[in-house]
Amino acid sequence: MIILERTAVMNLENAMRGARNPMNSWKNSDSFYDEEGNYILGENDLSLARRLRLAGSDHRKFIRQIFVSVDVTAPLYWWKEYDTYKVATVANSTSTMHRIHAKPFSLEDFSHDKMSGEALSLFRDYISKLEKIRLRYLEGGKKKEDWYDLIQLLPSSYHQLRTLSMDYETLVNIYFARRSHKLFEWHRFCEWIETLPYAEELILAEKRLHP
Repeated sequence: MIILERTAVMNLENAMRGARNPMNSWKNSDSFYDEEGNYILGENDLSLARRLRLAGSDHRKFIRQIFVSVDVTAPLYWWKEYDTYKVATVANSTSTMHRIHAKPFSLEDFSHDKMSGEALSLFRDYISKLEKIRLRYLEGGKKKEDWYDLIQLLPSSYHQLRTLSMDYETLVNIYFARRSHKLFEWHRFCEWIETLPYAEELILAEKRLHP
């Protein structure tokens, strides 16, 4: 399971202005803000953006100046894979170390949507055991051995929330590396990428050439 919410895309106007700097072609810019405050790329700017995007990383520097922020709730097993992407990304997460004991464990705290019936039955029992350890930790003086039991027994399906920031260049790399991954969460993440402003032109451009 993965949830992506509170998406914000920023700096598109400045990025496009910078894209015109090499040829001093600012007078050809035809983008504008609509009544709702959205920045709309005009025909001239969109044509330039498409050409630069397909010309290679040296020419598409402007997409590194288009920034994205999003809140992502996902299981720890997915975050281990996401952490491959360290360049041009920042994340602030909820703290497992400090807050693991703060609320009762429930099935909804874990990804279990792909479990078989047998696995789900076993997992319910496992969560019940974790909750007993949590209560023992709280009621027994917060002993370090109980805390370690919680940390070391915590399944990788446990959900963690992180607020991410990245740029369109990073999303290009993620999309084409992960769109065929076996984990469902990556498919959902790539579907989210497809919904971003001008994703088809600025992120997915090669998809038309190499479907």
